[in-house]
Amino acid sequence: MTASHPAPAHVLSLAAPVFLAADVGGTHVRVARVQASGDDAHPVQLLDYRKYRNADHAGLSAILDDFIGSGPRPAHCVVATAGYAREDGTVITANVPWPLSARQIEADLGLERVYIVNDFEAVAHAAAQVDASGVLHLCGPDTAPRGPTLVVGPGTGLSAALWIPTAHGPVVLPTEAGQPTLAATTELEMAIVRYMQRSRAHVSIEHALSGPGLMNLYTAVCALQGQPATLASPDAVTAAAIAGDDALARQALDVFCGLLCSTIGDMALFYGAQGGVYLAGGILTQIRDYLKNSTFISRYLEKGPMREQLERIPVKVVEHGQLGVIGAASWYLGHQEH
Repeated sequence: MTASHPAPAHVLSLAAPVFLAADVGGTHVRVARVQASGDDAHPVQLLDYRKYRNADHAGLSAILDDFIGSGPRPAHCVVATAGYAREDGTVITANVPWPLSARQIEADLGLERVYIVNDFEAVAHAAAQVDASGVLHLCGPDTAPRGPTLVVGPGTGLSAALWIPTAHGPVVLPTEAGQPTLAATTELEMAIVRYMQRSRAHVSIEHALSGPGLMNLYTAVCALQGQPATLASPDAVTAAAIAGDDALARQALDVFCGLLCSTIGDMALFYGAQGGVYLAGGILTQIRDYLKNSTFISRYLEKGPMREQLERIPVKVVEHGQLGVIGAASWYLGHQEH
């Protein structure tokens, strides 16, 4: 758990109500005490923020209870998490280690209302608030016309959401973009997919394009080369590839980057992302320079006659550790206004 950064006492006494915002991933939970800032460009103000390891706690209620401690107990909490949030307040997810239920959290902590939102729906709400210092420009123009904006992120799984501007405020379309079938292009990618099909009938996009997916690619590359897989985690594969210490790790990361770029190009066309594409997710911050020097641009643009269209769409890596929390809070504030 990281140290918290409480706001001065006079800040907590402002008229805007304080609420909790949490970003629940497969490995960590990030929690903040939040209130509206009154600034349209940056509407969310974080008053107090902590990061927890999932493995150290029995569930989200335990984490939120620890975060609240003996301080004032907000009435409302909004939780962004990977998966599909159902109307009954439960979540269908394969990436979070414990069951999630809004009604159960309300009962456990005595909160008036808990909202659950898809994590990348939340991130899409936050992406527009990130200034130029928080992004790495990969390709395309520096700016784009206001229009549908795609946010994609490989983490424990692969998530994506589409931010759509309307006359009545932005609308965010959550997706299950990690679940469609993975599309291979090169001979090596096709061989890897055939290897993966030995153990599963459906090879999804996120089976390759996620943290666990990088391990799946590395395992497949090693098997195809008749070599043992000696690296035990995505972080180890990434580090070895970047350092140039392991040719198989480098090949796996090259395949990861190629598939990612091609898939992002497909998604930009699927969703008509004229406003740009933002890439977010823990693994991308580790490989940002590697990604920029990979086959990214060529694989992203290899879409036949639609190449010219993709050249007009900016693609950027978002680097903001609190993006999920800010997005969840932005979602909450937007829904309170309506």
